[in-house]
Amino acid sequence: MTILFFLLGGAGVVVLLLIVLYNRLVRLRNMVREGWSGIDVQLKRRANLIPNLVETVKGYMDHERDLLEKVTQLRSQSLKAGDLGEKQRVESALSGGLARLFAVAEGYPELKANQNFQDLQHQISEIEDQIQLARRYYNGTVRNLNIAIESFPGNLVAGWFAFQTAEFFEIEEPEDRVVPKVGF
Repeated sequence: MTILFFLLGGAGVVVLLLIVLYNRLVRLRNMVREGWSGIDVQLKRRANLIPNLVETVKGYMDHERDLLEKVTQLRSQSLKAGDLGEKQRVESALSGGLARLFAVAEGYPELKANQNFQDLQHQISEIEDQIQLARRYYNGTVRNLNIAIESFPGNLVAGWFAFQTAEFFEIEEPEDRVVPKVGF
């Protein structure tokens, strides 16, 4: 009889452990989804500002049409991007295009003095900061989920219930990883 109580107690502990591990994996998976949603919201905010920025800049930059068209095209691709890899690639290119647009704008004093342009530039700069924060949060939640899925005994529960690791939101363009050189 005592052996039966020990066996039932041991089985109860194992079941309780499985429930705790499963619930932890569910919580982490939902945090990853929440993190991606945060990135998506900020990217949408930025995408909504781009048409206003392009319209403001158009009147000043007649010979920079290619750059304006590229930024507009990348915005459209960003809104249509499906999976994480494609979204990362397009968003990286869009960030680079916006940076080039602001760099070119430096050569137009009238544009730099335009209050609407300054406001849009400031808003996009703030959104870029929010995107970076959202990416860090997302990557942190992905890290936690992946560790839980790949470590023992979580890997057993994850395998039984088909939990999968998530992808990090990383920089796609190698030139974005290069540290700029500053000379005096």
